[in-house]
Amino acid sequence: MTQVVEDDFVVPLRLSDCRLDQVMTELMPDYSRSRLQQWIKAGDVLVNKKTLRPKDKVRVNDLIEVQAELESQGDWEAENIDIDVVYEDDDIIIINKPAGMVVHPGAGNYSGTLMNALLYHYPDIEAVPRAGIVHRLDKDTTGLMVVAKTLIAHAHIVDQLQTREMGREYEAVVVNTMTGGGTVDAAIARSPKNRKKMALHPFGKVAITHYRVLERFPAYTHVRVKLETGRTHQIRVHMASINHPLIGDQTYAGRLKLPAGVSEEVKEVLRSFGRQALHAKKLSLIHPRTGEEMSWESDLPTDMQALLATLTETK
Repeated sequence: MTQVVEDDFVVPLRLSDCRLDQVMTELMPDYSRSRLQQWIKAGDVLVNKKTLRPKDKVRVNDLIEVQAELESQGDWEAENIDIDVVYEDDDIIIINKPAGMVVHPGAGNYSGTLMNALLYHYPDIEAVPRAGIVHRLDKDTTGLMVVAKTLIAHAHIVDQLQTREMGREYEAVVVNTMTGGGTVDAAIARSPKNRKKMALHPFGKVAITHYRVLERFPAYTHVRVKLETGRTHQIRVHMASINHPLIGDQTYAGRLKLPAGVSEEVKEVLRSFGRQALHAKKLSLIHPRTGEEMSWESDLPTDMQALLATLTETK
């Protein structure tokens, strides 16, 4: 099965004035230098939207974008893993993803993923790119995803993502009390300081997030978030950038700050919430065969319901 490798990096200061292939070897250590050179020569690597040669040098803050095909070393293993199917027909599957499930195999996660599960329950989906997966949720983000069962459905849904016709709404619980809703329009790229993190960057990919307040608590806010674009960690990065990181986000929230005057029970719930408080609540799209506008919603998972119930006690 052919997989597509998509990633982007901002060149850090320590790699400035180095060859492009050397920089990529540093930034993508899971792949051999020869493979990376092949991608560069094939035009699968862009630097500031331009193609370069492997020997060409790059500068600090240059944006490197990768989109390349990777032949797997054998088919991904089909695994009998339960899937929470919200809706299914001959063309699409709507799945309610639990926390802790990685969407597709990669370095360090070759089994136990949603893709492994799809290949078991829907063997024919192997003929569709990425086993029909057209968008991702982070490992610890819960909620709705669409999977395409056919090549035609896959192409149709990918087009809806690119033209922003697909609607995706999330609910999150963020740190600090918001005064009102708003929009964050700030490009995102991989952080030059930590390749596992994303960050705002003027030459990054366009990223637009709308948010509105559902309920305010002392020191926290329950929000509804609507995406125009779907960048890696977009909601988490954008909310952190306006001083409202997600509760439980160990990557972007920094050190946990507990509000003064709350009970030890509330403090313990906040300390023990072990993932980012983010749920893909609503998904809407145009059905690839019928042209019908369809939408689905899923209830908040029990851990987020319990979190909100605890915060209600602080009001």
